[in-house]
Amino acid sequence: MSSKLTNEIDIVKASNSKINSVDFENLTFGNIFTDHMLICDFKEGKWQKPTIKQYEPFLIDPSAKVFHYGQAIFEGMKAYKDENDDVWMFRPDQNYERFNHSAARLAMPEVTEEIFIGGLHALLNLERDWVKKGKGNTLYIRPFMIAIGTGVIAQPSTQYRFMIILSPARAYYSGEVKVLIAEHYSRAANGGIGAAKAAGNYSAQFYPTKLANEKGFQQIIWTDDATHTKLEEAGTMNVFFRINDTLYTAPISERILDGVTRKSLIDLAKREGINVEVRSVLVSELIDAVKHGSLKEIFGAGTAAVVNPIVGFSFQETYYELPKIENSYAIQLKEKLTNIQYKLAEDTFGWTVKV
Repeated sequence: MSSKLTNEIDIVKASNSKINSVDFENLTFGNIFTDHMLICDFKEGKWQKPTIKQYEPFLIDPSAKVFHYGQAIFEGMKAYKDENDDVWMFRPDQNYERFNHSAARLAMPEVTEEIFIGGLHALLNLERDWVKKGKGNTLYIRPFMIAIGTGVIAQPSTQYRFMIILSPARAYYSGEVKVLIAEHYSRAANGGIGAAKAAGNYSAQFYPTKLANEKGFQQIIWTDDATHTKLEEAGTMNVFFRINDTLYTAPISERILDGVTRKSLIDLAKREGINVEVRSVLVSELIDAVKHGSLKEIFGAGTAAVVNPIVGFSFQETYYELPKIENSYAIQLKEKLTNIQYKLAEDTFGWTVKV
């Protein structure tokens, strides 16, 4: 995919910047936003001219279909600054393609490359001071689209709003993560919207995750909806299992999101000579492996945390602790991936894109 840029963006700069009031050493993930945002509406069958303007609330009709029928999708990305003060994105083409896959599944219009990729470049260029140097410092990027057409009849909207907002972030660390393997609740089902990055997928997870939290677990490993025997995702992340010296992860499907971090870790692992098998892993396999000492690691993979090691899991009221190992695959792969993202190692894959 070419990096199509566009000059067809109206830019109205904020009169004052709030950057000097932000404590960049103590950021709560996703709570602080930069001075500007991109906004572009779809109406009368076509996308209008995008605008970059001051980050601020906007009015929306109470009957907007996003409120009533949940037409809402989003992406999660990051920008990084290297030691030469250059700003980089990581595989934005993958997020762009997945965004439009999500749009199609929810009967929403696809966003053009000029608006999505061109808009990203324009907005990041304007906000490049918000991208701080140093490994662990990033600018989180949230493109999203909502249905703004009015009326409560149950049918797709005819008007939509595409936006990009930016949030400075520090290295994401959630402490020790213990997970509960789902036996009843499901994240997604065949024929559903599990492979789309739809807002409703996440709200549906909140209640079972709350129940897991009350039992002392931070997240849930989701299982397939039909049999609850196949391990699929961990919380809001893709999940990897290391049994002996092989990494296993579930194949993408109608139920499983095609994670950009996931596919990057698979490619990195293969380059490093780590055996990777993309196939369904059964709950029974996992329990058998931990009982025989062959289960070495479990870790989640996603944009926010990159890699999140899991220290133990519970199934049918029995808790299984994982061994503590040094120089784990999780640590190795996270280091290699973040070194590429921060331009501290050669990008042999061509994943990084300069802003």
